[in-house]
Amino acid sequence: MALILTPVVFLLGHVAVPQELSLLSARHGWAHGRPGGLNLLGLILIGIGAGGSFEMERTQNYLVVRGPYQFTRNPMYLSGMVIWLGWVIFYGSVAVLVGFVVIWGSVALLVVPWEERKLEARFGEAYLRYKNSVPRWLGKWHPLRDHASWLHTKK
Repeated sequence: MALILTPVVFLLGHVAVPQELSLLSARHGWAHGRPGGLNLLGLILIGIGAGGSFEMERTQNYLVVRGPYQFTRNPMYLSGMVIWLGWVIFYGSVAVLVGFVVIWGSVALLVVPWEERKLEARFGEAYLRYKNSVPRWLGKWHPLRDHASWLHTKK
């Protein structure tokens, strides 16, 4: 069921909602119902975000620190926000920008801190070391020192 629902929710949340929001305000850069050249640059960000990390697997029973998780602790949220930023540029719409800010704020201020508390409780010291080594979003990358000892901490 999750394999069916996940793509549907993804398409609604990351495609249909921005498109509908864009109808609520002027589309800056558009002429005759078509996006301008600068608006089309937003499609690059949408492609980058869509190519990011959206996993449809079950929750792991170990701390995942490989792949995109070695560069950001939240690759799925980061990918989603890159998609939304692409839609902001593509539509040139203040309403889509407001939607982006509301979603980003909700994720950054509510969802991620809640998830981090759960991960700290579940994985303890291993998660704290990971948290101190890898940025929440993007930033200076720190190699994970001696990660082999806590890479597959099971809980």
